[in-house]
Amino acid sequence: MRGIVFDLDGTLVDGYQGITSGVNAARASFGLPPLDEQDVRGRVGLGLSNLMDDVVGPERAAQGAEIFRSVYDRVCVEQTRPVPALADTLAALRARRFKMSVASNKPVAYSIRILERLGVLPMFDMIAGPETAGALKPEPPMIRACLAAMNVRADEALYVGDMAVDAVAGERAGVRVVLVCGGSTPPQGLRDTGHPVLNTLNELLDLLPPEAAG
Repeated sequence: MRGIVFDLDGTLVDGYQGITSGVNAARASFGLPPLDEQDVRGRVGLGLSNLMDDVVGPERAAQGAEIFRSVYDRVCVEQTRPVPALADTLAALRARRFKMSVASNKPVAYSIRILERLGVLPMFDMIAGPETAGALKPEPPMIRACLAAMNVRADEALYVGDMAVDAVAGERAGVRVVLVCGGSTPPQGLRDTGHPVLNTLNELLDLLPPEAAG
């Protein structure tokens, strides 16, 4: 094992407050009642277009996305927090000589701003998103782009996510998959994928070898 590709929301960070702010701004513009954060949490992960289809309807999704972006752009950093022990876990993995990247359905500019504010951006060789890879997960180009950036083969890599769709993305990319509780898919849904499931991100340190393969 030489390289690790991570999802972002629900895996490395809890960004659901900011996403909920954007969603409810879009809904308010159409006279729809707000959704609570737990409701929104279960709807995210397939990209903004799919999210807007879900929360305001397909016929209003494009306008809703514009409103979402205008709000989320202001709050994405302030309303995103790291998962417990994020910096320490990443530092430990880097000390073990693992290469790391991020593959998220969130636009890359937002991912970079968030990771930079949290002080962990330099840990990663690449931050990939749908606009850089040309496809949303679960299609595999995003993960494959990260593998290329890290110069790591699929059989040397691990994908860490928090949703059933992450399991599918990893399978299609031909990499091992580990899932972490706390994101958009409930724990039983993660276990149903058949992949290892961790309660917290830092449990990854117990799962991986003390040093990356040469």
